[in-house]
Amino acid sequence: MTSMHGTTVVAVRRDGKVAFAADGQVSIGNQIIKTKAKKVRRMANGEVVAGFAGSVADALTLFEKFDAMLEKYQSNLPRAAMEFAREWRTDKYLRRLEAMLLVADRTHLLFLSGNGEVIEPDDDVASIGSGGAPALAAARALLKHTALSAEEIAREALTAASEICVFTNNNITIETLT
Repeated sequence: MTSMHGTTVVAVRRDGKVAFAADGQVSIGNQIIKTKAKKVRRMANGEVVAGFAGSVADALTLFEKFDAMLEKYQSNLPRAAMEFAREWRTDKYLRRLEAMLLVADRTHLLFLSGNGEVIEPDDDVASIGSGGAPALAAARALLKHTALSAEEIAREALTAASEICVFTNNNITIETLT
């Protein structure tokens, strides 16, 4: 059986707020299995938000591992992310997991992957998943040319991606840190 995949997440920081928007679609191959999945969640007693794209089972495993790192490093997001990425890349089991994570606290927004990347974007916006490129382009344009809030930008960017990407729908979940 082909693995289940969940896609698209976009994160935007503006005016001291960080908003994550994720679609609800889960697919197996070219078949939609679920339309209202929750791909973003709070961690570290609500101080961190994380979102995933990729294999659902793999992402849930990564969420658990990352949450444990946050606890180990007392919610220090950069330190937990670096240690998590190191473990993800070097662990024989974890490095086979097929998912990507976006994580943020009030001051950091980070992209994490199994190749060991921990990347903080230059422009306070990031996205992952099959609809990540159109969501990123829309979010950057809205951030630059409007006064919309972080939440409004994230929602509009994901809506734009859902109109282009067949693996992204418009059942949007939003999590915001203020």
